[in-house]
Amino acid sequence: MHAHVTLIAAARSASLLTERFDDDRPLDRAGWDDVQRAAPALLPLAAAELRYCSPTPRSRATGDALGFAPLAQPALRDCDMGRWRGLTLAEVTAREPAAVDAWLSDPHSAPHGGESLLAFISRVGGWLDTRPVGDGTRVIAVAEPAVVRAALTYGLKAPPSTYWNIDVRPLSTVTLTGRGARWNLRLEVHGGTP
Repeated sequence: MHAHVTLIAAARSASLLTERFDDDRPLDRAGWDDVQRAAPALLPLAAAELRYCSPTPRSRATGDALGFAPLAQPALRDCDMGRWRGLTLAEVTAREPAAVDAWLSDPHSAPHGGESLLAFISRVGGWLDTRPVGDGTRVIAVAEPAVVRAALTYGLKAPPSTYWNIDVRPLSTVTLTGRGARWNLRLEVHGGTP
């Protein structure tokens, strides 16, 4: 028996240049407009038996705007960035360049005092592995792009450094199929021929 876990990246709340670590800002006007444009293709996902989201305002708002009525999951929260929370990468790099280098190169490193990349990937993977498995159980989760990247890294059993090479765009989707610790990546077409 396998589950189908479709991860949907939350709509944006800021431009990429102004994104902040562990950001909890709500959707901005552009994000709301993006959700409305994407809704026709994503609405069929609401048929999933289980619907979750990251506990961030933009993930909840994205799920609600799509009619998913998702249940917030603490395990799907963004990476705990400790004292870097609320700062941009440029700001942190200017203040602590050696610490940023360590964080980017060593998955065990947590120079910010928060969660290491490896701990973050393991936490998200633990959530993935504990999803109920029924014959074809469908699960959706609206999550922060970082959470989607962590789930993909874990699900594919890729080295932690792979996390940095996965680009997750707002409102993009990806499906993992499988069960506890055995996952496959499934690329799907929404609004077109499967």
